[in-house]
Amino acid sequence: MKHFLSLKDFSKNEILEIITLAQQIKKDFKNNIPTPLMPQKILAMIFEKNSTRTRVSFESGIYQLGGVGLFLSSNDIQLSRGEPIKDTARVISSMVDMIMIRTFEHSRLEEFASYSSVPVINGLSDSYHPVQLLADYLTMLECGISLEGEKPIATYIGDGNNMAHSWLMLASKLGFDLRIATPKGYEVDSEILSLALSFAKESGASILTTHNPKEAIEGCNVVTTDTWISMGQESEKEKKIKAFEGFEVNEELMSLAQSNAIFLHCLPAYRGYEVSEGVLEGAQSRVFLEAENRLHAQKGIMVYLHQQKERKC
Repeated sequence: MKHFLSLKDFSKNEILEIITLAQQIKKDFKNNIPTPLMPQKILAMIFEKNSTRTRVSFESGIYQLGGVGLFLSSNDIQLSRGEPIKDTARVISSMVDMIMIRTFEHSRLEEFASYSSVPVINGLSDSYHPVQLLADYLTMLECGISLEGEKPIATYIGDGNNMAHSWLMLASKLGFDLRIATPKGYEVDSEILSLALSFAKESGASILTTHNPKEAIEGCNVVTTDTWISMGQESEKEKKIKAFEGFEVNEELMSLAQSNAIFLHCLPAYRGYEVSEGVLEGAQSRVFLEAENRLHAQKGIMVYLHQQKERKC
């Protein structure tokens, strides 16, 4: 059974196949051509973490593919009352065609997938946010930043969190260069970094980790960041604001990137913290195209998983 839990589980060709599907689906969408590629299929959407973009994009996406989405908050199902994950997985997967989960520990997602009889998609975990990265790469392509010609350079500035880990997986699988700048004490997970470096040896990617944002951003094509205070970390807000001083992506920092570099942010964005108002709303920002592309990238993921399942049947 093929699941979509992390990009580490996919080859370069598989990732590009999903992106190609997403591009065609988006093209048809923009031309008002229906894409009923998953007729009468049911997507269960389990939310243990709240979301705006994830819910709207998955629910809209499965509907546009001809199916239906079931929204299940943690309060709606027995997981919140202590039912074992393996029991919930076996029951829900016997009634639907695909499951998306947005949760906390990545191990919960892995356990759920191991007992599911249908494909499981990671809508976000504490370790990875792979659906976002496919939307980000789709946005890069639409902005003329591709693997063709000169190798792209992407820079991530901020917390070494699930977004940083996902950028590590995308860059190391596809073979473009990545620089990550984090404050001391907020580095990326060492095991995930080691895994990315092993993938990079095969793909030709270059990965740099540093504590200096200016070193990381110099001459890059893509600049990205994420909130410093993720869900469940609100008590660390004041401590993090002090630790992250100098890591705001503002106009001064952005000026060190290439003049045609784009700025990405998975949203929600907190202006004045990880990004300035001027950069977020500026000419180089592509954050709202990026947000829209969640819809199309995720349709590509769902169709790909559905096709893989159908082939095996």
